[in-house]
Amino acid sequence: MGDIDGNGDIRTNNEMGGERRVRQLRVVVEAEDYEAALAFYRDVLGLPEQESYSGEGGAQVAILDAGRATLEITNPAQKRMIDEVEVGRQVAPRIRLAFEVADTAGATEDLVDAGAALVAPPTVTPWQSLNARLDTPAGLHITLFEERGGVEN
Repeated sequence: MGDIDGNGDIRTNNEMGGERRVRQLRVVVEAEDYEAALAFYRDVLGLPEQESYSGEGGAQVAILDAGRATLEITNPAQKRMIDEVEVGRQVAPRIRLAFEVADTAGATEDLVDAGAALVAPPTVTPWQSLNARLDTPAGLHITLFEERGGVEN
């Protein structure tokens, strides 16, 4: 957040000349079938592997680069509206990952061929993105989205 200035406006850390506190968003997902999940996200979805480590007792981790990260906070009404637009019914758990891709239709086909369950096919949203929903390895419910332009008036 930041501080409130003399006018009652909130100034962010960047506006105050401060260093950004959060430098990276990292989502940690436990996968029962680690190799299958790693192959799905790295090889099929195309997230490059930045690092990987093995430890005692068979411990394994791979850190995949998912590009720029944002944290989208919604209230329950917004979550319901997004589910209605993209799927036509309530399906998403409290946490859903969304990946921006260049070709939603092609990426959806590739992920389904690799074992993802199609929840909703690519659908044009009111905000003019092309979104598809899938249930994927490691129990993640995801959206693939392709930005196609701004909202039509």
